[in-house]
Amino acid sequence: MRSLAALEHTMERWSNALWTLLIPLAHKQHDHADVVRTLYRECDDRALILDRRRVLVPNAFVIELPPQSHQQLAGTSRQLGAHLSSHVRRHAAEQGYIFAGPVAVQLIPGQEDTVGRFRVRSRIAPEGAGPLGR
Repeated sequence: MRSLAALEHTMERWSNALWTLLIPLAHKQHDHADVVRTLYRECDDRALILDRRRVLVPNAFVIELPPQSHQQLAGTSRQLGAHLSSHVRRHAAEQGYIFAGPVAVQLIPGQEDTVGRFRVRSRIAPEGAGPLGR
């Protein structure tokens, strides 16, 4: 039980580090869940209705971070991607969505002109489709 609490604490620290880097204090105060909500919106907006019981949603997400933010998160980007993937899987389970393959969230550096902003792209990637690409 102790190791589970330690893991939860570590994930919370990573999440807080991500929010601090993504949402600079100089900008209008944003809710810390902007990235997660954007991932949810990608699922909801890009859902494909296959039949009455099956709704297919994107499972491959790319978050373009400002270059400085990405550089600071470089050591923990995989763990943050896994943490964000779990949020997407939870949302999909609550909505009854299905995926074509495993859920993956990749953090990449954006262009230099994206100071203080992030961008999310998504696609439906069948299992074994290879890396997410830009």
